[in-house]
Amino acid sequence: MQRETLVDDYRQARRFSERLCTPLAVDDHQLQSIAETSPPKWHLAHVSWFFEQFILSELQPGYSPFNPYFDYLFNSYYYTVGEMHPRPRRGLLSRPTLQEVMAYRAHVDRAMEQLLAELSDDLFETVLFRTRLGINHEQQHQELLLMDIKHNFSVNPLYPAYRDDLPAPEGASRPARWLQREGGLHSIGHGASGFAYDNERPRHSVLVYDHLLADRFVTNGEYLDFIQDGAYRNPALWLADGWTRLQQEGWQHPLYWQQREDRWHQFTLGGLRPLNPHEPVCHLSYYEADAFARWAGKRLPREEEMELTLDEQPVDGNFVESDLLHPAPAGEQGQWFGDLWSWTASPYTAYPGFRALDGAMGEYNGKFMSSQMVLRGGSCATASRHMRASYRNFFYPRERWMFSGVRLAEDA
Repeated sequence: MQRETLVDDYRQARRFSERLCTPLAVDDHQLQSIAETSPPKWHLAHVSWFFEQFILSELQPGYSPFNPYFDYLFNSYYYTVGEMHPRPRRGLLSRPTLQEVMAYRAHVDRAMEQLLAELSDDLFETVLFRTRLGINHEQQHQELLLMDIKHNFSVNPLYPAYRDDLPAPEGASRPARWLQREGGLHSIGHGASGFAYDNERPRHSVLVYDHLLADRFVTNGEYLDFIQDGAYRNPALWLADGWTRLQQEGWQHPLYWQQREDRWHQFTLGGLRPLNPHEPVCHLSYYEADAFARWAGKRLPREEEMELTLDEQPVDGNFVESDLLHPAPAGEQGQWFGDLWSWTASPYTAYPGFRALDGAMGEYNGKFMSSQMVLRGGSCATASRHMRASYRNFFYPRERWMFSGVRLAEDA
């Protein structure tokens, strides 16, 4: 039964990646707007390379790679495997064609399904873990696909919609409610059965102080007040690196905002829309989130504060399955999972007793534990089955193209 479930999960993940690319024209698969994004075609190939490299090449007897040179083209950052094509230049590759990439995916799928069908008992646990890792890896790239497509389209003066059938979120914002927690010694980190990344382990004790968390994200309307109060011109609100970045790049508002005929608009995966003041403000850097919290007289939550609260909530919210692909106004139940990744004030570092995976897969998370910040909770582009309370996402504080937002906290 476990084997059948694994095959079904594998098929579902692979099909969903291709479904996300269905609205794209062939030309769209080639786009790379900035160094941080990748062409959709590259994502489709890279996740296939992951299964080929870490499962089929090592564990499938007699496996023949689709194209040995793909090791160079579609390796992302695994230096222990070998050299790779530079990330900023992925959009320059017209070959392999999209048709060849889809043939590559089909080649890998046939081999994976054969391996899973014929798998011996002595290899089952190894293949089970690596396949689960590959499925979760592909789910991560599904969110990256949507993030990258959005940015790729946003630089086009025509502001094309990824999908013109996406509904605009409905509802009105309400005042934030504050959830209070008493301090003390608590345990965080993944300790239960089921899949989790190595950076979520081990479970360990943390000292938490009395605090309050807002039960919803900061809205566009609230952030507009921040802008109109001159916050982007006030260095007292900004961390030094944030103020430098703001000056260098000319930030005056969140990514994807623009003014047209004295009205604010926002670029979305459904095209350019009038700014809805009730929706959560999104696509903010850590620096902007921190500056807003300081302006509001609050602070950003720490990751342990977020995890303790998320652990008490059902994994329910506006995820990719909701098919909005955009954050929605908070409902009565609050906003905990989904909608937007919450920036935290916690640097991305190893937990006490952390041990990376053995071999090349140890490069998956551990080597990025420097100069990045933790985000929690998932987004409107995250798969719900990919999410759990202990999940630690991480980005550089300057980055804005992911679905990131602001949740306020304060000391009690």
